[in-house]
Amino acid sequence: MNMRRTVLGGLLFSLVTVSFVHAQARHIEGVVRDTTGAPIAGAAVIVHLAGFTAHGFTAHTGTDNTGNFSFSNVPDGAGTIDVSADGFAPVHLDVGPGTPPALAVVLHPAAVREQVIVSATRTQVRLSKAPGSTVRLSSTDVAATPALTVDDMLRQVPGFTLFRRTGSRTANPTSQGVSLRGMGASGASRALVLMNGIPLLDPFGGWVYWDRIPRAEIESVEVFRGGLSSLYGTSAMGGLVQFLTREPQAPALVLETSYGNQQTPDLSVWAGTRLGRWDMNAAADLFRSDGYILVPLSLRGTADTPANSEHGTLDFGIGHELGSRGRVFLRGNFLDEERHNGTRIQTNDTHLASGAAGFDQQFGAADSLSARLYADVQSYNQNFSSIATDRMSESLTNMQHVPSQNLGGQVQWTHVIHNQTFVAGADLVEVLGASDEQIFSSGTHIANSIAGGRQRSFGIFGEDVFRHRKWTVIAAARLDNWQNFRGSSQRVSLSSGSQTFLRYADRSDTAFNPRLSILRSLTDNISVTASVYRAFRAPTLNELYRSFRVGNIVTQNNSALRAERLTGAEAGLNVSAFDRKLDLRGTFFWNDIVNPVANVTLSTTPTLITRQRQNLGRTRSRGLELDSVAHLSSHIEISGGYSYIDATVVRFPANTVLEGLRLPQVPRNQLTLGARYWNPSRLMFSVQGRFVGIQYDDDLNQVPLDRYFTVDLMAGRTFGKGITGFLAIENLLNQQYTVARTPVPNLGPPVLFRVGLRYGFGEASH
Repeated sequence: MNMRRTVLGGLLFSLVTVSFVHAQARHIEGVVRDTTGAPIAGAAVIVHLAGFTAHGFTAHTGTDNTGNFSFSNVPDGAGTIDVSADGFAPVHLDVGPGTPPALAVVLHPAAVREQVIVSATRTQVRLSKAPGSTVRLSSTDVAATPALTVDDMLRQVPGFTLFRRTGSRTANPTSQGVSLRGMGASGASRALVLMNGIPLLDPFGGWVYWDRIPRAEIESVEVFRGGLSSLYGTSAMGGLVQFLTREPQAPALVLETSYGNQQTPDLSVWAGTRLGRWDMNAAADLFRSDGYILVPLSLRGTADTPANSEHGTLDFGIGHELGSRGRVFLRGNFLDEERHNGTRIQTNDTHLASGAAGFDQQFGAADSLSARLYADVQSYNQNFSSIATDRMSESLTNMQHVPSQNLGGQVQWTHVIHNQTFVAGADLVEVLGASDEQIFSSGTHIANSIAGGRQRSFGIFGEDVFRHRKWTVIAAARLDNWQNFRGSSQRVSLSSGSQTFLRYADRSDTAFNPRLSILRSLTDNISVTASVYRAFRAPTLNELYRSFRVGNIVTQNNSALRAERLTGAEAGLNVSAFDRKLDLRGTFFWNDIVNPVANVTLSTTPTLITRQRQNLGRTRSRGLELDSVAHLSSHIEISGGYSYIDATVVRFPANTVLEGLRLPQVPRNQLTLGARYWNPSRLMFSVQGRFVGIQYDDDLNQVPLDRYFTVDLMAGRTFGKGITGFLAIENLLNQQYTVARTPVPNLGPPVLFRVGLRYGFGEASH
């Protein structure tokens, strides 16, 4: 009897409790607009109320195309509503039992200087307090770019170049290393490329597979120009490019598909959701293009075929919250791509798999710890050929198979106390790779060769970000140890059976790279900056052990290469005017590099140019960078950038002929201009122009590449229910320009156009 009363009493109590909660639950809705009254689609809205469960009540949603949002069954308690949208300053609202059920939220445009970045200091800092020359591209900047590929999107940043003028749409991946501030005298990157803190550089060669990054999952991009080895070690000698991806807060989807000339279909999609403490997301990218013939019509022969590419990429992740202050996650990425490089024989393909695991934990209000572990496994294959002078025939010269593996890890501790932030950490990376080659002469297989080795690098770093009134002082330093070991090469002649085997001596080196940056706010709208720094880059296994051929130019490897070492300084001025609607930034820089790796010409004949990777004595890169953004209204923005880079060889005792000459592949002048009207419910329109000055394709400055100017355009409109149609055109004026001489001129892409659709819902619909 007592048991029955207890059960009935419990049921009655539960019914009363549920009835009370439902009686107190309510509906909240609202509209989000900008200062002109126009609705903002895709704004993220989060409501959080305390005390209803152990972790409170939290709900997420996004605004629709009319700017409206709504929540159902919200407990009638006290808490907050946070509203944010890309390009606008977030709004934080307090809510309680007396809050009206219908809210009107007005978002104001966010000043560029108030945007938060993480790459420059490995911790959050406002762009206006960044220690050097930084450019941030928002998700709107990414969406408004007419360029189809990620690397072409980055060309709107002055000073950003790949080793050659060609982009990843048709170019060989080995030429896709990043150069910033005129530091790229060979194909390896002089800037580190990251995605959410994980390196994306090819572990063997230092170039970048840009198609590893599904465009639909990009939330923002940060480009830091200037030596950053003080925090990131090798490869960050010239700066850093970091892609930050979308983080799901609720069910969301972004999909873009298009079709263009040269029979070019493209699909990029990202989807994510959150279930309790779990978050999941996945992205994919599919692309194919028939391409175009690189050689001018007057010089073409039957050996010339279109340069083209196709790829498939899959990126996915899963995370789990640890309490209210921690998170663990796993990520995976797969890439498969194939390319034709302009003739029937010259092809290459890549198969890459990578994975990462991470841990983030906040301890109290002042301390946090993060750790990352990542690995890459890759197979790269390429065929080379010799092309007849009349370009009517070609013969196979080399078949390369390049397997490589990469394993790395990093840990970072951050401590905040009053007006200081301390950062300390360490990382370890080991790379294993080889170049397995089959060598041919006049189409006959004559020899086999294999060369490779291992590299290991270990670094520890520390940083102090100090803020006091109008001063920001950032001091950082890092100690790296680089080892090259188990290096060897073996060549077997198939005609004689003779073998040649070389074992290279193990080598190790250290590099100490400090950086000191000072920012002084003169007024609320004007600040000055100054920085001095050291940086370095160790040669890649590719530079040490692999030779390659482009057209009739052969570049030999050099197992004796030493690390590049940079000493640099810069000074800048930041100005905000017209109620922060106009932001202007200018930076002067001076960089001296000792032992830079360059492709040095050894001999030249009518049918063959032979070069070798060598350490020059010293080069100097100095110049000016200007960046400007004007927000004329919440929908209209005009931007511009300019870089002047004077990059020359200062000293090279082994060949004094090069002294005083300009570094190859570095234009002195680059100019970018952009304008857009971005109102998805009415019209989305953007136009971008890019001027690139004269540069040289060789170390002797005998092969110039002329200046050129291109215009890209995009126009689109949202038709409702998250669907947007658009038209994008690259090289609108069909400008013909030279991207390389091998020594035959190779042309850049002609006019490229595509029509497409975008679809999005949830927080990602913007």
